[in-house]
Amino acid sequence: MRARCLLMLTAVLALVVSGCALPADAVDPPPSGVKPTEDVLSAVVKDESIAALLPPGVRDAGVVRFGSSVGGQPPSSYYADDNKTVLGLDADMSEAVARTLGLRVEREVASFETILPSLAGGKYDVGTGNFGVTEARKKTIDFVTYVNDGQGFAVRADDDRLTRVDGLVSLCGLKVGTGAGTTFEATLEREKHVCGAAGKPDYEVLSFSENAAVFLGLQQRHIDVVMSTINGLRHAAANQPNLKFLGEFKRLDVGFALPKGSPLAPAFQAAVNKLIKDGVYARILDKWGTKDSAIPESLISPPEHG
Repeated sequence: MRARCLLMLTAVLALVVSGCALPADAVDPPPSGVKPTEDVLSAVVKDESIAALLPPGVRDAGVVRFGSSVGGQPPSSYYADDNKTVLGLDADMSEAVARTLGLRVEREVASFETILPSLAGGKYDVGTGNFGVTEARKKTIDFVTYVNDGQGFAVRADDDRLTRVDGLVSLCGLKVGTGAGTTFEATLEREKHVCGAAGKPDYEVLSFSENAAVFLGLQQRHIDVVMSTINGLRHAAANQPNLKFLGEFKRLDVGFALPKGSPLAPAFQAAVNKLIKDGVYARILDKWGTKDSAIPESLISPPEHG
């Protein structure tokens, strides 16, 4: 059954998330709650004292290599109407930091689950993809935090079987859709035992590389509930039909991901804190409707939220 559902989703996704451009009259208007055309970056200029924190090789090259996961909708990261330009909170924050450091962003779009291993292998200098800070990831990755997001749940608005999630035992007997390689997948797989311990049937975890596949599976009833980012689900529930956000489950700091011990971390941290201090940071979050995710200061690999 699972294999057949995956094949059906894959076939539809070939049309939904392929690189083929849509006709002009088929492009939806900008979603509500965000202001994708607002200029929040033109005032950002190089800070020589912060740029001096960069390793000489990076400073001289003037380029920082990003590996970025791009989803299907705001606020974190998505494609513009040209199906090429990357927009969203991650893109603006990356560009603002790069400008502060006097660097140019060289971005390669990659699947979420491949980025962290690629950092360790030296393919990228920095990874973005709404990466939450966890103790497990910190064993091989350093993080420079820039927002606070986390884990939440959503269901179809016409499905009243699940009205809130106080603990994962609430999911027992359901099919839970989530992103491959995410903290959501790790949490769900790690805690599967809670259902058996409560004398209930296990929940089933369905993981997908494409964010669009998760929501498609939910609306086609192959999935009962979605576990994803708080900000992403809030935005989706406000802009997609028949979708209801069930609330926050766990908060996590989100940061730029760097190889363990990367000399870029102090420079990126200083750049984020400069953006916070001069107000650019607040304008970026306001542009993408994520003011509730503001942090008072950027930290390098802080403890995971309990």
